[in-house]
Amino acid sequence: MTDLGLHELRLMQGLAQQVMELRPELVNGEATVGELAWGWAKDHDALHRYWRHRLWFVDDRLAAWGWAYLPHRVARSDGTFREVTRANLIWQAHPDRPELLAEVLDWYDEVAGDVDRALTVQVGDAASRAAVVAHGYVFDAETASDTGSWVQFNARELVDVPEPVLPEGFRLRTAEHLSAVALARAHWDAWPRSSFTDTACARVQRTWPYRADLHVLVEAPEGTLAATAIVWLDEATRTAEFEPVGTHRDFRRRGLGTALQLYGMQLARAAGARRMLVACLGAPGHPAARGLYLGVGFREFTRDLPHLKLARGR
Repeated sequence: MTDLGLHELRLMQGLAQQVMELRPELVNGEATVGELAWGWAKDHDALHRYWRHRLWFVDDRLAAWGWAYLPHRVARSDGTFREVTRANLIWQAHPDRPELLAEVLDWYDEVAGDVDRALTVQVGDAASRAAVVAHGYVFDAETASDTGSWVQFNARELVDVPEPVLPEGFRLRTAEHLSAVALARAHWDAWPRSSFTDTACARVQRTWPYRADLHVLVEAPEGTLAATAIVWLDEATRTAEFEPVGTHRDFRRRGLGTALQLYGMQLARAAGARRMLVACLGAPGHPAARGLYLGVGFREFTRDLPHLKLARGR
């Protein structure tokens, strides 16, 4: 088994750039330039031994890839554990080579073994929806319900971005001159059950296309980093993406998340981006994040359709 390294990651991001240019509605969840960078860097140390991957080339150019997460149990920072009992597939195929999804699914069956297998396709990707059904997958109605964990992808053109407004004494800043320890602390304060570490944060900082001047934060009057967001800029497509966005649990409902996003969008636009992306839970039962993003001008342009294939004998 070979590790999923930076070289392979960069190739996968290159395919994401091509799909974003040609058919952005076909970019799969967790398969954008920013999502790939964030997911790989933050989880590499804890999860790489549970990862399997394969790349498919046509005429020496990457045309499809699959990245499987096998079942795992990982410690969180609060002493609890995150336990995942099914396999999950992240994948992408070039719009001109949709037939390669069948090969990706065959490979996924092989590496996942006799466990339940999950994956998603995009709502507008009729060919892939048909392919996964033909391969034995069924629509996961529970995950896709009004209280489920399905994800919608949102976009906003970077025009008419209002000025951010903060409560008195708070200030906007970037990650320049901040340590990985301080940035990891800001992440833990926003997500207390995260398994994020200082080492993972340092890996994030080394992963293309991370830029400290596009990692935006809100600092409280006494110096606490009260909100944090990373902007991943893809200069080739002039697209930027927020991932992640979070506010310290003691500073919520003060408008910090709104101000942070507006600041991040202003910086992204100044750096050359024309469009901003962000993913969030889309179900009506999870309105908080969706409301935050819609409130600053984002609108849904695609969503995941979760599918599931039960293990043999179930």
